[in-house]
Amino acid sequence: METKEKKKKDTWEYKDRNYYLTNNKSPLTHTIPSRHSRRYPLVWFDPEKGYERELRYATNQKSIFVDEQQGQVTLQHVVFGKGHLMVPKEKRILQEFLAKHPHNGLLFKEFDAQVQAENQFEDLEIEISAMTTAYNMDIDQAEAILRVEKGSDVNKLTSKELRRDLLLFAKQNPDLFLDLSEDENVELRNFGIKAVEAGIISLDVKQRTFKWASNGKKLMQVPFEEHPYSALAAWFKTDEGLEVYKSIDKKLK
Repeated sequence: METKEKKKKDTWEYKDRNYYLTNNKSPLTHTIPSRHSRRYPLVWFDPEKGYERELRYATNQKSIFVDEQQGQVTLQHVVFGKGHLMVPKEKRILQEFLAKHPHNGLLFKEFDAQVQAENQFEDLEIEISAMTTAYNMDIDQAEAILRVEKGSDVNKLTSKELRRDLLLFAKQNPDLFLDLSEDENVELRNFGIKAVEAGIISLDVKQRTFKWASNGKKLMQVPFEEHPYSALAAWFKTDEGLEVYKSIDKKLK
């Protein structure tokens, strides 16, 4: 007995859809390919059929697949105006074409209010976490982190200015701030910079060798292509470096 093939349930959601060019691009007009060519291949892999199918947007057809289109086709350009394209729910074929277009997610994407809300919530969570960490941070670590951004200018700041700038940094660059707050070498790099600024140790003009400033005795050689203060911070963790660190710490106090 022959069994009839079950008709696949249509789950398409009829609604107006908005599409935007990625990376906040907003040229006066931007046209995306609407038919397959050697220069712009428009194919979509059909998991049910097991092969790639050629796409083509035609306003007088009921399918976006070339192998399902019949007769003469009426082609139409797909144009974004100032980075935006609104497709009403009545133009389902165009919406389906854009959903399967190879440039979807790369050069353009559909606006999704729920996804945007989730992303904004995550961004706010990170920002709150960064600012809370900054607010509760001790002054020495705060100075160490700000030195990454401001360099020696951090020495000119009062404690309130330093805390203000730290909070602003955490708000404006929360991801970077949190990374720096968890980097154990940040404070050691700051310690090394302060030691040089205080004239306790010195770094030669080629930024390859640290020495005692008082007698010129060599402390360490900076490995090739490493940042001098990052190398110094790592060296402070060694047995030899730890003794030097203790000596410098006494002098700074």
